[in-house]
Formats: sequence, structure tokens, C-alpha cells
Amino acid sequence: MNLVYHLQATSDEIGEYVFLAGDPGRIPVIAEFFDDAHQVSSSRGFNIYSGFLEGAPVSAVSTGIGGPSTAIALEELIALGAHTFLRIGTCGSLQPHVKHGDAVISMAAIRDEGTTQQYVPIEYPAVANVELVSQLIAASEEAGITFHAGITHCKDSFFSEIPEYTAHPSLTELRWATWQRAQAVATEMEAAVLFILSSLRSCRAAAFLSVVGSTIDGEPITDTGGVQQAVEIGIEAMRRVIQHDRQKE
Repeated sequence: MNLVYHLQATSDEIGEYVFLAGDPGRIPVIAEFFDDAHQVSSSRGFNIYSGFLEGAPVSAVSTGIGGPSTAIALEELIALGAHTFLRIGTCGSLQPHVKHGDAVISMAAIRDEGTTQQYVPIEYPAVANVELVSQLIAASEEAGITFHAGITHCKDSFFSEIPEYTAHPSLTELRWATWQRAQAVATEMEAAVLFILSSLRSCRAAAFLSVVGSTIDGEPITDTGGVQQAVEIGIEAMRRVIQHDRQKE
């Protein structure tokens, strides 16, 4: 029952099934769906709530923005016994048919960030867990929402999406055009770390994202109205995962 340094939590305070979100303010919104929800800690911006879902111990944890803080949260959560992770976050569209308010299920992530390269060579793929992806697809279809399952892009710098903010705008535009032509559906900042660490640690992970802007249109954030919908579908998908795990016991 050791206390981990950054999260300031112990193994008896963290569920085996964990929802992740970058924004600390999204954590109590997720926890509204838990039974017996309570706050565990908020150390260093890692806001943590725990409770029960389908009778199983669950937690919701904020990771902050980007790979380094996400890796810290994941490493400590795994050390405390968590094994199944679902990121509920936001993304920017990279394709004309991926619209504001749509949802994106990341099946794999382009490792255009630095954190995962500290763990394993770039040739190693960042891939989501197939069971979690399947349950997210099923929950999305049942809800009747517009969603896109595909490869997403993961980066370190949010504002490097804007060519004028960089030292070489034309090269930046070419780089984003490459991801578009490669059929990446959206861009965000945490999925690659989530998938790589989960694979290396024999855990399960997936990412369910609300489209809040359009990188290809130069509008990184325009509408966050779909986040609540993403939370509700993420909760339903995790319910299905828990139920399926019980059937296998």
C-alpha cells in the first residue's frame, strides 16, 4: 500500500479500470457516473476520483497536457494495480469529412512526439487494445452518433499546428499535408504515450475523442460541446468491458 510520489495515492485508492482526461475539470464530470464517487487527491494537477462501476473499482485521473505528464500518471497508476485505461479527450480534425462534434476512436497513433522514444525505438507501433476499441465502436453505434475509427496523430506542441507560429511555415504546412495524405483522421497529444506504455506493461488502453476543432482549417479549438457525449459513451464502453471481463472469470 505504498504511496506513489506524484499522484499521492495508494493501491487501495485506485481502481483497476481507469478513465483518463487531460483536463482536471473533466474528472468530476466522469465521476458523476460512479457509485460512491469521492476525490482521492489533486496533487500536482493530477485530479483523482474513485468509486465503482458495475460493482468494479474504477478511477478517473487527469493527466495534464501532453506526453511527459501522461507517462508519469500511467507509470504510477500501473504500479498501483490499474490495468485498463480509457482516455476521454479532444482532438482536431485532419480530414474534411471529420466534422466538429463528431467522435474519433483512435485505433493507433502516429508517434510524432518525444516521450515514447525514451521508452522504445520509433519502429515499435502505438496501437490501441482491440477489445476496448470494439466496445467503443459498439457503444457509439448504439448511441447513433457520427464517429470515425482510424489512425490518429500525436504531437508535443499544440500551437505548432499554426504554420505562422513556426520558424519554417512552408515546411510545417507540408508536414501536416503528409499526415492528411496518410489518412490520419485527427490530431491530439496523449494517445501515443497511452498506447505504448500500456503495450510495454501488458495493460489495455484506448482513446475516445471529441472533435473540437479543425487543424486543416487553421481552427485548433472552435467547439467543445461534444465532450459530454464522449464521457457518456466512454462510460458505457467501460461498463461493457467490465461485464465481459466478469464473464471470462
